[in-house]
Amino acid sequence: MSKKNRWIVGAAVLLVTSSLAMVRAGGILFPDWSKPTKGTYDAPAAEIGKKIDEGKTWSGTTVAASIQGKTIKGTATTVVGEIVDLSCYLQVGKHGDKHRDCGQKCARNGQPIGLLAADGAIYTLIDEEHDPRRDGLTDFRKSAIEHMAQVVTVNGTLTEVEGQKALFVQGFLKTAK
Repeated sequence: MSKKNRWIVGAAVLLVTSSLAMVRAGGILFPDWSKPTKGTYDAPAAEIGKKIDEGKTWSGTTVAASIQGKTIKGTATTVVGEIVDLSCYLQVGKHGDKHRDCGQKCARNGQPIGLLAADGAIYTLIDEEHDPRRDGLTDFRKSAIEHMAQVVTVNGTLTEVEGQKALFVQGFLKTAK
């Protein structure tokens, strides 16, 4: 690639990255999509996940599933943000009220779910309990789909690996009937 083409590609990446960082609750980048269905960053519509004590960031099933009881370091965290369908948000910037139905369809069909914080940070949302999550015994996805395009408070265990932020949410084990 020529020096000129590298400069053009670099400038385009910088423009897209800085533009995405400008997205806020009343964002300007995607005005047709940016208004959440419910809630604001100052007054979230709901709270998702149970609060985690710093010393108990991982459930027993996660520790048991780890290699020799060693998990990735996690921090008990609470983040306020808009529930988004990561596939559409990261590909074409869609989020907010006008994207709610599409985001719910994507999430129902297994696309990743995320949280868009007021500062533009993106968190992948994952139900925390390892084996129950793997075996389909949690209802986190159902709750996230219900709150798609809403600004909510999410409690969980935060990890960051190679710049990828994930918030693991507890409290969605299905109850036996």
